[in-house]
Amino acid sequence: MAAAPPGSLFDSDQPVVTRRVESSLGSGVIVDMDGHIITNQHVIEGASEIRVQLADGRIATPEVVGTDPATDLALMRVNLPDLPAMPLGRSDVLHPGDVVLAIGNPFGLGQTVTQGIVSATGRGNPQLARFADFIQTDAAINFGNSGGALIDADGELIGINTAVLAKNLSTEGIGFAIPVNLVRGVMEELVQYGRVRRGRLGVRTIGDPRRPLNPPVIGIVEPDSPAAHAGLRIGDLITHLNGQEVLSDQEAMNRIAGMTPGSTVKVRVRRGEQSLELSATLEERAREADQRQAR
Repeated sequence: MAAAPPGSLFDSDQPVVTRRVESSLGSGVIVDMDGHIITNQHVIEGASEIRVQLADGRIATPEVVGTDPATDLALMRVNLPDLPAMPLGRSDVLHPGDVVLAIGNPFGLGQTVTQGIVSATGRGNPQLARFADFIQTDAAINFGNSGGALIDADGELIGINTAVLAKNLSTEGIGFAIPVNLVRGVMEELVQYGRVRRGRLGVRTIGDPRRPLNPPVIGIVEPDSPAAHAGLRIGDLITHLNGQEVLSDQEAMNRIAGMTPGSTVKVRVRRGEQSLELSATLEERAREADQRQAR
């Protein structure tokens, strides 16, 4: 698939997160018989023309259904018969040590499969995507693999390969994939609305990078926001959302963003020695705010 040329990927000494995409190639996954193809948004970003070539040699020009920069996902559609759709699995049942396979088009060689294991789940990295808790894997993700499939031992899609942590181009490094549970929700929103609708509470929270697994503290309550109307205050410690414990700043943001605008969220906070439960009706988050800190 045609793609925009990447910018500077890394410096000479420090390992950084680099998106695995060449100037003209990327990968994608056919997810249903209607011809929907999921890939990374950065694979097609800025492309003047996109062409899709299937493993059986057929070539088509896809329609872009929608993109979601906040998760680095894009959905396209091709009008071809007898498409080999990949079944969608579940990423919430993955555990470190599970065997996975990465499928893609590295360096333009054609369909290639590499094997590895799940190293970790729930890896947040705002450099890659604002609302994604990544699957970390040691399966080789090389240039051209972006947008390709990460599958489990049953052959079901459990992630979309996105990036690798590496010091140089020859290093396999540490791979990251967007979990399929998130992919499924983004696809449904793009098909139905052409965009992803996200909930907005209207607070900015403070997380401690030295202690990432701690409930977030509210640092800002935006005026005339759902949080302000609900009575949330600066200094409140958010401990639960809808009865489920909150373990980190990233988790709180992802869960609020994953709720439907207009829905009610019950926010349990600790305020001094008090434990309070407040209800807020979420607004729709503006798309341009997806790259900022406001929840």
